Amino acid sequence: MPVGAVLPLPVHKRSAALHRTGVIAALAVICVLVPLLNLLVPAGHPLHLADYHVSLVGKIMCYAICALAMDLIWGYTGILSLGHGLFFALGGYGMGMYLMRQIGRDGNYQSDLPDFMVFLDWKALPWHWGLSDSFAAQMLLVLAVPGLLAFVFGFFAFRSRIKGVYFSIITQAMTYAAMLLFFRNETGFGGNNGFTDFKRILGIPLATAGMRVTLFVITGCVLVGFYLMARWIVRSKYGRVLQAIRDAESRVMFTGYDPIAYKLSIWTLSAVMCGVAGALYVPQVGIINPSEMSPAAGIEMAIWAAVGGRASLIGPIVGAFAVNGAKSWFTQAFPEFWLYFLGALFIAVTLFLPQGLVGLFRKLKERQA
Repeated sequence: MPVGAVLPLPVHKRSAALHRTGVIAALAVICVLVPLLNLLVPAGHPLHLADYHVSLVGKIMCYAICALAMDLIWGYTGILSLGHGLFFALGGYGMGMYLMRQIGRDGNYQSDLPDFMVFLDWKALPWHWGLSDSFAAQMLLVLAVPGLLAFVFGFFAFRSRIKGVYFSIITQAMTYAAMLLFFRNETGFGGNNGFTDFKRILGIPLATAGMRVTLFVITGCVLVGFYLMARWIVRSKYGRVLQAIRDAESRVMFTGYDPIAYKLSIWTLSAVMCGVAGALYVPQVGIINPSEMSPAAGIEMAIWAAVGGRASLIGPIVGAFAVNGAKSWFTQAFPEFWLYFLGALFIAVTLFLPQGLVGLFRKLKERQA
């Protein structure tokens, strides 16, 4: 080798450098580029980023957090849940309760009670609204309620050795039962209409460009943070045990590990991630109702992970953006064909792209090499 020649970096170091560059680029886009294009570039300028697109991408980033949570339990642990829409909605309701109290007397009935309670002739807040005027308390509940429900459900399900399609069915049944419960007016969650007409958060008006961009930046940073956390998990010894459980759970048991503890911990963590996503979703979209718990919501989360590519971390994020971007366009251009397209997409990915879009990209890259 000639004197002074530069040795190429090893593959793992090149990969790490590329990963760091990608994370820094993503944070730059989220924290700098989007705010500049939305707030400082004039509305008529070709580079102006409209408020609609900021809100749309912010919403999709919330979905991407759910897809990442799905990847941790399905892609890396082999647990297919069709009920994570419940945890997403519970986080959303936790934030929604706080936002409803922030309306104060600015509602239609000018009462200290939320409008739907006045309409239903409620005289006082129910007991589970006791902490709803505290932002800190509600954010703790956003973490605690989905996490506790997931822990209790998972404890009994995993101890009973329920797995495969049976586990998927009971998670969807749990979600459907919760949806029916939240539809009832007497539960104090707004019934069919849910919560809407939010005015402010932490005393700051929601309907401003600055708050819209602030929520966007927070959501993007949380997504990047969860991605880095998930990457650390799957590359650790803990993550390797999760993958071993996915591939051969009985062998893991024979080597002295307790699969139940590992499955329960990652299951609970994924539920908390979905709860956080729901809490970020509500102030950006402006509504939360029981439809977020519908069986279709849980199925769509699995579709995002499958389309992007399971067990790849970046794949589910790509899948969430691809599917929801297509949904945004289809529901405007051809609203009656969206569900057919979604079904055809899932079938096509299952048959022809088992590793998803990320797998297709890797194959194309290998061919070029």
